[in-house]
Amino acid sequence: MKGRLHSIESFGTVDGPGIRFVAFFQGCPMRCAFCHNPDTWDPHRPVPYEMTPEELLAEVLRYKSFIRKGGVTCSGGEPLMQADFLKEFFLLCRQLGLHTALDTSGAIFSEKTKEVLALADLVMLDIKTLDDSLHPAYTAHSRKNNQSTLDYLEEIKKPVWIRHVVVPGYTDDEQRLRTLARHLSQYTCIEKVELLPYHTMGIYKYQELGIAYPLDGVAPLSADTLKRAKEIFGLKGM
Repeated sequence: MKGRLHSIESFGTVDGPGIRFVAFFQGCPMRCAFCHNPDTWDPHRPVPYEMTPEELLAEVLRYKSFIRKGGVTCSGGEPLMQADFLKEFFLLCRQLGLHTALDTSGAIFSEKTKEVLALADLVMLDIKTLDDSLHPAYTAHSRKNNQSTLDYLEEIKKPVWIRHVVVPGYTDDEQRLRTLARHLSQYTCIEKVELLPYHTMGIYKYQELGIAYPLDGVAPLSADTLKRAKEIFGLKGM
């Protein structure tokens, strides 16, 4: 069994606690309008890394001295598209006491993915929007599995960091932000909420792939709007 990886980062500082080895998996079922990595979508696209779980672990251990206070993060794409591989890899990491984090959209929810979620030490769950009328057009996917994933993580008391991209004209209005903040306040498993500002740094990838950019003309989120959004989440639950 081999995992298909889009890229690896040996000194990640924004994908979990401490310094992380980050493996970005190829393939994603979603088509988020704001995605800056469309080159990770196609699960069959040629990739620079095809590794067994043992080979990926050997690569991780090359950097063990750097990540000893951090760990390993599996991101994407959507890593849960390769759930069997992830399960074996996380089991190997657990045997060596390596902290594992899973960055997922929660778009896939099954008995297999539940096993992976239970093995991870930390789950970073992306929430695109709670608006069921917006979610399908915004992501080309239903919100149902994302919600089921969060509910399951609460059930098993798994530490969770929530990630939410704030996009002008889509998710930056006060009502949607307050609704999300109230919703998340119900969950005791959530340790942290990260609000990420929308940016346009990935537009060139769409051009290279010959794909129309869905948010053409939408400006990056302003610092003032991000500050206001963070203030709303500072009042979470009110």
